Amino acid sequence: MADTKRIYAFGGGQTEGGKDMKFVLGGKGANLAEMANMGLPVPPGFTITCQTCMEYYNAEPPAFPEGLAEEISANVAVLEEKMGKKLGDDSDPLLVSVRSGAAFSMPGMMDTVLNLGLNEKSVQALIAKSGNERFAWDSYRRFIQMFSKVVLDADGDLFENAIVKMKQDRGVENDTELTADDMKELVADFKRLVAEHVPAEEFPQLAVDGAVVFPQDVSQQLHLAIEAVFRSWNNRRARDYRRMEKIDDDLGTAVNVQAMVFGNMGETSGTGVGFTRNAADGTREYYGDFLTNAQGEDVVAGIRKTRPISELPDVLPEAGKELYRVFEVLEQAYRDMCDIEFTIQEGKLWMLQTRIGKRTARAALKIAVDMVDEGLITREEAVMRINPAHLDQLMHPQFDTTATYDVLAKGLNASPGAAVGEVVFSADDAEAAAAEGRKVILLRWETNPDDLHGMVAAQGILTSHGGKTSHAAVIARGMGKPAVCGAEALKIDMKAKQATVSGKGVVLKEGDIISIDGTSGIVVLGEVALVQPDVSGDMDTILAWSDEFRTTGVRANADTPDDAALGRTFGAAGIGLCRTEHMFLGERKDIIQDFILGESAEVRQRALDKLLEVQTEDFLGIFSAMDGLPVTVRLLDPPLHEFLDSPRDLEVEIVRAECGGASAEQLAPRRKLLAQIDAMSEANPMLGLRGCRLGITYPELYALQVEAITRAACELKKQGKDPRPEIMVPLVSVKAELATLREEIETVIVRVSQECEVDIIIPVGTMIELPRAAVCADEIAEVADFFSFGTNDLTQTAFGFSRDDIESKFLPKYLERKVLPRNPFETIDDGVAKLVSMGCERGRSTNPKIKLGVCGEHGGDPESVHTFYGIGLDYVSCSPYRVPLARLAAAQAALAETAQGSDNR
Repeated sequence: MADTKRIYAFGGGQTEGGKDMKFVLGGKGANLAEMANMGLPVPPGFTITCQTCMEYYNAEPPAFPEGLAEEISANVAVLEEKMGKKLGDDSDPLLVSVRSGAAFSMPGMMDTVLNLGLNEKSVQALIAKSGNERFAWDSYRRFIQMFSKVVLDADGDLFENAIVKMKQDRGVENDTELTADDMKELVADFKRLVAEHVPAEEFPQLAVDGAVVFPQDVSQQLHLAIEAVFRSWNNRRARDYRRMEKIDDDLGTAVNVQAMVFGNMGETSGTGVGFTRNAADGTREYYGDFLTNAQGEDVVAGIRKTRPISELPDVLPEAGKELYRVFEVLEQAYRDMCDIEFTIQEGKLWMLQTRIGKRTARAALKIAVDMVDEGLITREEAVMRINPAHLDQLMHPQFDTTATYDVLAKGLNASPGAAVGEVVFSADDAEAAAAEGRKVILLRWETNPDDLHGMVAAQGILTSHGGKTSHAAVIARGMGKPAVCGAEALKIDMKAKQATVSGKGVVLKEGDIISIDGTSGIVVLGEVALVQPDVSGDMDTILAWSDEFRTTGVRANADTPDDAALGRTFGAAGIGLCRTEHMFLGERKDIIQDFILGESAEVRQRALDKLLEVQTEDFLGIFSAMDGLPVTVRLLDPPLHEFLDSPRDLEVEIVRAECGGASAEQLAPRRKLLAQIDAMSEANPMLGLRGCRLGITYPELYALQVEAITRAACELKKQGKDPRPEIMVPLVSVKAELATLREEIETVIVRVSQECEVDIIIPVGTMIELPRAAVCADEIAEVADFFSFGTNDLTQTAFGFSRDDIESKFLPKYLERKVLPRNPFETIDDGVAKLVSMGCERGRSTNPKIKLGVCGEHGGDPESVHTFYGIGLDYVSCSPYRVPLARLAAAQAALAETAQGSDNR
């Protein structure tokens, strides 16, 4: 790295880089350079590259790479020359911001320091130069507060509590009502808090007589701030966010050092965050918040009530007009909705950041479709811009329109969807409750990046402060979580874990049930019935375009007529997995138990006759719902003991009865049943008597299922319908298993079709879910019409992992230590994908016409769909609610290959 450029300048007539360099300069740095190249008003500065951050971490212990300090000093000198000011000068000081900026947007996850360069001398110079004593002391107290929290790792509540106490003592509500003398007093208080609460042993370079003294050396301030931003790349919230968004840990963050402009210089100054379109619903309107006499952190932190961006031209006409012009320039340049941060200093507009704005799924769909209609982008680009995972947002429930309820409080509709759960007041409590299987709503004054783990665990988020661009709103929208922000009627007592609702006489306590609607911004006490939304309009348009571009089919996993109909509604081209074991549960469990435990042939046959009747009805409903489309029915797969009572529960029942005086004669039937169940137990049921082994051992079970499938299909054909069943044999590992069962299956099909006087052809195939089956797929394919890869069990058997235990036992540690890059049961592992690829290649080598699909949960994971497209599968199958995601992901995989081919040419 010694000869690699580490620092790039921007603004002030000298700009290096542009928007295409986000993996070097980070998104923020690349876009600052781009705006400067476009001639927009950007305060000058320089960007330290993402690669330099990784150099920092590659040292042991982490440290600035050799020569970086000198390069920073040289770039500071250039910046001082551009600005005509010097950092820390006692006559006209230059102040800078130090901000993070990763290649992918990670809003609020990493750290920022503003007003760097202030000390006891430069604050006096700032007073003299600006003629505004309050502004100078306010800037200094902000710097100490932010630097202490971000760099010195002090508890941020210490400083907030000091501000709250001062406002109470002065009898004022807002920070802006505090005077210059008040701010000066806060500076002294903050320095005292640093000395009292920051451990001297952690910052020996700042210690005097055993206590940390807030640094006055501006070069030292800058060095420590840059290092703190580097460190923030690996804080917990940043790691959690990267894991959630599947962002590589090795990318690092850039650091942007930029000349400060000030929004807190009075009522002709201000700051804000804006979007070129409505980020919540996609409407073509300017959207966002601003504050006068404030700095940027005030807007996103939710500490003051913001004003909508539509009011800016009324308050600061020239700056508002210029901002609207910049909105149009940026949207045309980026050909997408842009998220913009700006500051207005004494009437002049300055651009601090732009990026492609985060948006809800509904907004993303509308913006994409609208931009196609406007001629700004193509249909292919529109499809590529939609994140398949974010379509989950549109599957989120809403309040039932027929429900009656009283509104407890109202806030801003920050992120759409509805949720019901118990109130919790901390992120840790939310995470703990979710681990216990409880559904919760996280209620906070306002969230901050440290709350991310609780936001992930909660059903929804509710805050009493903050606007539509606050941390809670932005993160909730990105996650697809319902959120209501700025519900100011809620007065929260964190210590007591309760919230009083002003004007209602209601006190919400931890554990109380509430419902929130992030679409309308309302809060309701108690549970409101939820319903699934109607998915149509822009989503249908995008998915119709997707269907034109994709070549991979998409089916649904469905075991009931209702699920089959739902899958078809969402665009499934058939059923890729119909699990018949689910048809043996509930009130039918007694029937299968009679077969398993019956001691006479008559008892067992009666059970089979009953099962034949109910299974035929099941298939009539499913085949009707999927009329004209293929339905792949998997014959019974799990071991029979799963349909029996728990032997341990039965044992406890016997002991209790015995203690209660039951006689041996009375207990004999229960003891006999326990012995029967124990006799069926296996050391490792996953690898025991299940799947095709069950069919070979109990051929009458598979025979009844095949008869039910065939009878249902024949009946529907007589009715003029077009049933297309396919029979799948599970857990095959050798050719002879499938060959043996296929012969028996076809014998039943022929017999039943002759009895029904209907000609019917039913393909027979197998589920490839064992490594041996993938390796020997060429042999198995000789007797198979299709393969469906069961990637859930294939992952289990390839790794030797239990999917039921991995997450609670060792997966978190594996992910933390990067033994695995991700959960292999969520996204297909490269090694398992190689088994699938091998199975496809070998299967086609002996049976070129074989149909190939996947029916594991990976079929609904967008990244896995891309992998399966590359392998060449004919279709993927997933839960009905994930069918739209798979359709979109399949189209994106095909378009990405087309684009790559064009690039290669």
